[in-house]
Amino acid sequence: MTAALTPGTEIGPLAVDPISRTTLALFAGASGDHNPIHLDIDVAKSGGLDDVFAHGMLSMAYLGRLLTDNFEVEKLRSYQVRFAAITPVYGKPTCRGMVRSIREDDGRRLATLDLTVTLDDGTTTLIGEAVVEVDCD
Repeated sequence: MTAALTPGTEIGPLAVDPISRTTLALFAGASGDHNPIHLDIDVAKSGGLDDVFAHGMLSMAYLGRLLTDNFEVEKLRSYQVRFAAITPVYGKPTCRGMVRSIREDDGRRLATLDLTVTLDDGTTTLIGEAVVEVDCD
């Protein structure tokens, strides 16, 4: 990220294409998570759902992309999320971050970021936090 960071600085947004069944199948293959709740509509319906839904880790990966699009990967110090809601098939996630605080630690400048993934209908599916080392201005 080239602009100087201060508390309140927005990171993103990163708008993702709607989640397709192909996306789910490709992510299942890449991640090794072949849980049928994400792939098989009959299994989803037997569990009381209308359809399959995205892997939570897929949305976490999109948030990771937001981070690496804006910061060098070697500057990432921590990254965590809490899953808040499912992302339905055809849902359109948007990833955002905001600088909560900046502190000095052992000569390094660390920014704590609040992270979210939301859908077009306003549903928040992931809430997270990352700490990144940023250049001194």
